[in-house]
Amino acid sequence: MIPNQPVPSLDRLRSEGDVNLSPNRKAWAAGHIGPKAQEILEEDARVFLHQSLSTPCLNVLIGAKGASITDVEGREYLDFHGNNVHQVGFAHPRVLDAVRKQLDTLSFCTRRYTCEPAVELARRLIEIAPGDLSRVLFAPGGTSAIGMALKLARIATGRFKFVSMWDSFHGASLDAISIGGEAVFRQGIGPLLPGCEHVPPPDNRHCPFRCGAACNLACADYIEYVLEKEGDVAAVIGETVRCTPFIPPPDYWKKVRAACDRHGALLILDEIPIGLGRTGKMFAAEHYDVVPDMLVLGKGLGGGVFPLAALLARESLNVATRTALGHYTHEKNPVACAAGLATLDILRDEKLPEHAAALGERAMARMRKMAEKHPLIGDIRGRGLLLGIELLRNRGTLERAMNEAEQVMYAALSRGLNFKVTMGNILTLTPALTLTDAEMDRALDILDVCIGEVEHRNGIR
Repeated sequence: MIPNQPVPSLDRLRSEGDVNLSPNRKAWAAGHIGPKAQEILEEDARVFLHQSLSTPCLNVLIGAKGASITDVEGREYLDFHGNNVHQVGFAHPRVLDAVRKQLDTLSFCTRRYTCEPAVELARRLIEIAPGDLSRVLFAPGGTSAIGMALKLARIATGRFKFVSMWDSFHGASLDAISIGGEAVFRQGIGPLLPGCEHVPPPDNRHCPFRCGAACNLACADYIEYVLEKEGDVAAVIGETVRCTPFIPPPDYWKKVRAACDRHGALLILDEIPIGLGRTGKMFAAEHYDVVPDMLVLGKGLGGGVFPLAALLARESLNVATRTALGHYTHEKNPVACAAGLATLDILRDEKLPEHAAALGERAMARMRKMAEKHPLIGDIRGRGLLLGIELLRNRGTLERAMNEAEQVMYAALSRGLNFKVTMGNILTLTPALTLTDAEMDRALDILDVCIGEVEHRNGIR
């Protein structure tokens, strides 16, 4: 028998997404899940181990194309979630063609061998990477790539400690949750990896330093304080931009980079969900004019088709020749690499980072107008097509409108818009970078109506 464990507060569990414990979910399902979907959902619940964030499942999909997904009832939704794999949209013809062609020639590359698609993808990533990131390792997923980065940092520095942020997410494996800062992944799992120190994230609205609008970068100074006091930190690891989203101040990463250099720590930037054009530049680090010692990519690298991630590192970190950092079975999978090459071609040829920057600015302007008329909107934020609307019950106290945020989410689903809620009250909007102006207008129209509807229902004026 497994002993009963205390159930933590929902406030602590909602940073990465809804945890399927809300009556709002049941109410929505009662009106939208038909017999066919219900049958599949029940079988899913019967055969899979249950876990937070994915059990019970929300619905059943039968299609995904472009910026949209289709459920088993034939209803289409603009997908402003997509697990951040759909930078080039779902089922992009060029990605599918590349995969088909590769399947006809070489479908798998046995370990200890290499293949042209893997070598070419590594070369292409080095060409576009910021600064002197000139070495690559592939992995079948972002969590695995994070694990490789942690191992390499320990080997290269001879140190074992890491500094990372509370509320961060770097994957769900034991090493990744050790540096991660989300309760839903960490609670009841320990002991975790030793030497993992956590600091407040660069969120001036909710950080303990209470900077408010006049951010003084105390959170960056705190990192240097920890580096100085610990004295033997291998690396600082952080999400360049948290995909909730939280947008760090302009000088934040420069200050952290300088602190790492002073104290002999490496800087690892996790861009698994936000790299490859989502923020309006190919890499989010370019917004901050910094070059990390290692940069981790994933999710969208496989074109929304194949799981694929990459660790990019400086030449000086090529020091682990006697240790297996990853050595994964599908490390140089030619089909995944073919999808990755097609993805890079599409990002370049269709100028998707530039499109994300322009469409994101247009969306932010519309969201600011929405904030002027909706008292429930406490803040809007974004960079490129990484967008967020924070809902607050009280702008003065910053009380989170958690139930209202879920109500908006399910009202939007009913009208054909899919997104997730993070931190319990932030409507997080991450559409395909192929999204059109008209599709963005439709999505924001739905949000405008749904927020107004929830305000009226809850007497918020």
